[in-house]
Amino acid sequence: MAEAVARRTVDTATARRWLRDNGVYAAVVLLLVYNLAFTANFATVSNVTTQLVQVAPVVIVALGMAMVIGTEGVDLSVGSVMAIAAALLPLYLGYGLVAGVVTALLAGAVAGLLNGVLVAVVRIQPIVATLALLVGGRGLAIVLVDGQIKDIRNDALLSFGSGDAAGIPYVVWLAAVLSIAVGLLVRYTTFGRRLVAVGDNRSASALAGLPVRRVLIVTYVLSGLLAAVAGIVATARLTASDPSSIGNLYELSAITAVVVGGTSLSGGRVRILGTVMGALLIQLIRATLIKNDLPDSIAQLVQAAIIVLAVYAQRERRAGAA
Repeated sequence: MAEAVARRTVDTATARRWLRDNGVYAAVVLLLVYNLAFTANFATVSNVTTQLVQVAPVVIVALGMAMVIGTEGVDLSVGSVMAIAAALLPLYLGYGLVAGVVTALLAGAVAGLLNGVLVAVVRIQPIVATLALLVGGRGLAIVLVDGQIKDIRNDALLSFGSGDAAGIPYVVWLAAVLSIAVGLLVRYTTFGRRLVAVGDNRSASALAGLPVRRVLIVTYVLSGLLAAVAGIVATARLTASDPSSIGNLYELSAITAVVVGGTSLSGGRVRILGTVMGALLIQLIRATLIKNDLPDSIAQLVQAAIIVLAVYAQRERRAGAA
């Protein structure tokens, strides 16, 4: 009897661990099966393309957020950095596509550098350091374009936003390539190993001689760069720069994708594939609700509930590890 009870306890614990580590994959599969069975016109090429295009900027932002959260931090400024990049892009496109894109990317890198210095050198809590840029960054973006929406008139950029290769939109290719690159960076490079070590135990990493400050600063710079890339992508898709709306609530979507995907809020664990699947899960939930005539506000409530469940699952994981 006691042996049977012990076996059931072990089986239950194993099942719960599996769900914690793979729940996002199971949820995506279940939603796909549901939509294929019950949602009209879901399995069409145009719908699949639309969903992938819409999720691409979220994936790009979430890649940077995953690295930041892996260091036990958070970057609340990513949406505002997108807006700044979107505002600068049309202002410098007159000097050529390269000038416009490089300026937007530099703005993202500088924003990330500011966040990284505040966190690593000044030692301000990440949520406070990046909150300042969350508030001020969007205001700066609006000031840069004098509160106006700027149309994009560069043919190459417009082609990037609306074009495709082998039937797959360029923006989706870009999100996929960046996902692979960041995944390889985290898993197979010295920087990636140091990032995870710093997130796992910052004091021990410092005692071991790791360049903790440099790792933190570079991580936030990468997050800012990726947010700027997402801002360029969003602008190209919209064919206009609207800093009032571009990047709105992207920080919430990115954090949700990262946490649901299995990256630990307490640092020391980064899951890039899980992050991508988390972003897809958010997009699928929103598409499912909208296609079944439910308002987008319900999707935000569901997203909030998912965050709570994911955080609760991580709390159990930490308790189990203690």
